[in-house]
Formats: sequence, C-alpha cells, structure tokens
Amino acid sequence: MSDKKVLICDDDEGILDMLGLILSDSGYQTIPVQNSLQIYEEIKREKPDLVLLDLWMPVLSGDQVLRTLRRSPDTEHLRVIVISASREGERIATEAGADGFLAKPFDLEQLISRVEQVIAA
Repeated sequence: MSDKKVLICDDDEGILDMLGLILSDSGYQTIPVQNSLQIYEEIKREKPDLVLLDLWMPVLSGDQVLRTLRRSPDTEHLRVIVISASREGERIATEAGADGFLAKPFDLEQLISRVEQVIAA
C-alpha cells in the first residue's frame, strides 16, 4: 500500500465515494471531506500529499479554498487538482493556483494518471 495520502473534497457524496474507491484500489490512502469548511482542519491533521478539490461547492467554493491554501505558509506548496464540469473551470482553477485540473466527466485512467503526475512533480 502506498504511503501517499489524497484528501478528496466534494459536496456530492456519490462522487466522494467513487473517487475514494478508485484511489484506494490504486493504492492511495484517502481522506474524504464533504464540507469545504472542514478542509483546513483535515489538511492540518492528516497532512495529505495531494488534494482533489471540487470547484463548485456550497459555502466555500473550491477556488476560494485554494486561494486560502496558497496564502498560508503551511499549505502554499500542497499539491491540488481541481475537478469541475464547468467550461470555465480550468481557467478559474489555474488563476487560483491549481497544480492540475480534471474536467468532469473523466475516466479512471485520466484520474489515476493525473494524480500520479501531480504527486510526482
């Protein structure tokens, strides 16, 4: 089993479960977070190697979360892949400081390849 931890933040429980299963089957330890307000505490506690972050979530959107992470010395270098079905998602993610972007829907190979790529960078 990999010692790499991936924190997954998505308000859709089905997507959270699916991503968790796919990444667990690929050898990653996963930390699911459904509420974007809890992400900072989970990052502090779990110290993930990568965050998969949904762009459109209630309360705090993914780009708001990402901008906050980039402003903190403790998390400014944390690897983050933003996930979105929005046509503007990639631009918004890039402007917020994402290390990668995945457009929904994506296939399993795309997901695993992108995760491996960003963790290795």
